[in-house]
Order: sequence, then C-alpha cells, then structure tokens
Amino acid sequence: MVNIHEPGSLEGRLEQWPVLATAGALEVRLAETEAEVEQAQRLRYHVFYEEMAAVPSPEMRDARRDFDKFDEVCDHLLVVDRSAHDEDGQPLVVGTYRLTRDVDAARAGGFYTAGEFDMSRMLKAFAGQKLLELGRSCVLKTYRNRTTTMQLLWKGLMAYVARFDIDLMFGCASFPGIDPDALAMPLSYLHHYAAMPEDVKVSARPELYVSMARIPKDAIDQKEGMRTLPPLLKGYLRAGCRIGDGAVIDRQFSTTDVFIYFPMSGLDPRYKSRFGLTS
Repeated sequence: MVNIHEPGSLEGRLEQWPVLATAGALEVRLAETEAEVEQAQRLRYHVFYEEMAAVPSPEMRDARRDFDKFDEVCDHLLVVDRSAHDEDGQPLVVGTYRLTRDVDAARAGGFYTAGEFDMSRMLKAFAGQKLLELGRSCVLKTYRNRTTTMQLLWKGLMAYVARFDIDLMFGCASFPGIDPDALAMPLSYLHHYAAMPEDVKVSARPELYVSMARIPKDAIDQKEGMRTLPPLLKGYLRAGCRIGDGAVIDRQFSTTDVFIYFPMSGLDPRYKSRFGLTS
C-alpha cells in the first residue's frame, strides 16, 4: 500500500509534487503507485541481494523484490531516468530512499532502526517534534559515478524535510562486510571524531553491541579516517550528521551498521543555501 492519502501524509501530493527536481533526463519524485513502489523494491533487491551479499527470504527471492512491513506505511523517494526503461517498459528507477515519519512508524509498531539501536534517550529528548527515519538508500551501479544522482536524492530529501517541517533525521548507515576489525579505521574515526552529544546518545542494543573504538584516537589521521568512509556517510558528516555509540552486525544484509543522528538545527548553512532551506 502506498502511503499517499493517510491522515497527516502527503494528501494531494499528486498535484503539489509531480516532480521535485530534474537534471537532464533524471528526475526525483515520490512513488505514487504500487507499481512504482515495486520498482524501488526491485532496485533494492538487485543492489542488496544480487550485487552485494544480503540473504533474501524465499518470498523475496521468488518476487525478486526487497520488502517488509515498513514499506506499507512509508514514502518512497525515487530518482527516475526517463531516457531508460525497465523490462515492463516503465521509466527506469535508478535511486531510492525509504522515508518513514514518526506518524507512519506508529502504524508499524515503531521504527525499523529500533531493532538494532536503543533510541529511548533520543526519542524522549525529541518528544513532540517531527522525526524522519532514513532507510534502504541505494543507487543503481551504473549511476553511482554520476554526482547528479545523489544530488537529486538529496534535493528530494530536503524538499520532503521542508514540506513536513522535520526536526530530526536518523537511521542506519552501513559498511559492507561483517568483520569489524576489517573496518577498524572508519569505525574508530567515527567513534572518536563524530560522536553524538551525550544527552541524546543512541547506543547499539546491548545484545548486538560491537565496539567501534578499535584504534586509539591519537593513532588516527583524520584525513585518512574520512577517506575510508562510504560516499553517502561522508556527505552526511559534512552536512552536520553525528554517529551513535556502537555498531551492529547485520547478518541478513552482510553489513556493519552505525547509527546516524541528523538534527536539522545542525544542518551546515552551505547545505541550507544549496537546497533553498531557510535558517
């Protein structure tokens, strides 16, 4: 089910938001139909299960789509290439974000991220404010070297944030692989130089907690630490994101996950200017 006309959602967005931004043949917009949500799920399946090492359920393997209960309550941000088409002859979806607001998560019994991280302190601090969980971000491999693809995703995301007056974005960012020692430099860099404020700190759930402090702070070159991060996570940090305490090994997706904390009050002014947001 596409979350179009639920109370408090993007009612009427077909008229208001036909396209959020364009760059050549690429455009970014929200999924408006079941078919478009399924296109996003097929892209996720291709990237996570075929290109990477995630393990699908039998139902996912049969459908060749990545899906769960959260897909029914959230919004799906899409980057579409109108000059290319999928096997059904539809414009090709080449990038996606799953966007879950607090009002939507309530319908699903909570946020997806709560399965890995204890967010109770943060949620208490932001009680009554507007929250947005980011998830399932991916871009088709042949479009990843095009900066316009990620720029469009960001423009669409910031338009969504402005439309709903979001106070806080959060979610998981993932490193490929499940050996934290192989990720010692990026994990340690994040732990020592990008930690969340103590009063709102989110930690990995105790039974899943993996220490990120694998290298002493004085043994880390900050430029090298930043260089080892995935591009999306670099972008988050540069825009003002901070990281929770402890990593989680996600064996289904064969990734090591960290928590991202992104209060809109901390958004770098350069990004506000770039995306037309007011202070």
